[in-house]
Amino acid sequence: MIRIQGLNQYYGQSHILWDLSLSTTPGRVACIMGRNGVGKTTLLKCIMGLLPIREGEIHLGDQRIDHLSVEARARAGIGYVPQGREIFPLLTVEENLRLPLTSRRDRLRQVPAYIYDLFPVLKEMRHRRGGDLSGGQQQQLAIGRALVLDPKLLILDEPGEGIQPNIVRQIGEVIRKLQSEMEISVLLVEQKLPFARRFADEFFLMEKGCVQAQGEMKDLSDELIHRYLNV
Repeated sequence: MIRIQGLNQYYGQSHILWDLSLSTTPGRVACIMGRNGVGKTTLLKCIMGLLPIREGEIHLGDQRIDHLSVEARARAGIGYVPQGREIFPLLTVEENLRLPLTSRRDRLRQVPAYIYDLFPVLKEMRHRRGGDLSGGQQQQLAIGRALVLDPKLLILDEPGEGIQPNIVRQIGEVIRKLQSEMEISVLLVEQKLPFARRFADEFFLMEKGCVQAQGEMKDLSDELIHRYLNV
């Protein structure tokens, strides 16, 4: 679904991503893992177009997208939920969900019903301001907002960060439903190993700005965990 070749990215003079290459399998949940500071969030921002790249190519399916704007990448089929959610706190839940409608390819002008089916709490609170929701509810709103775009690929940056365990489990079940019933590919960064093992199909382990190991989630060994994840 997403294919990256020879990606290099810098912050000033600091070389953050080093000749990074990876390719995810369409229709699956892929998890990027690694210690803090290895470039995971930077990679997601490069895919979405929020950060420029110095060298390399990014493909979504058969389409090369690294030259496209953020808005064009969204229209091409990428939904993105950043770390920290970044909802609009003064807008209502429904207003937050309606904002991406202008970027839908089919020109739909109302929030798809399945968003409220996936997250019933958003329907109950659709007239409340986003800033009045709990952290877990705001994360559900952020995911729902990304899904309004009708994406082929949903990118999630640590979807369980700072959220109560029962909501984290609900989000995990939604991820599985998106993958199994709606055939949406998912790419996520996740630090919680139990969550990754339960809900992801494949893993990519990053260190020093590039992918050092990858494979089926069932093959993530204790040796790899010790080498790339333990602190």
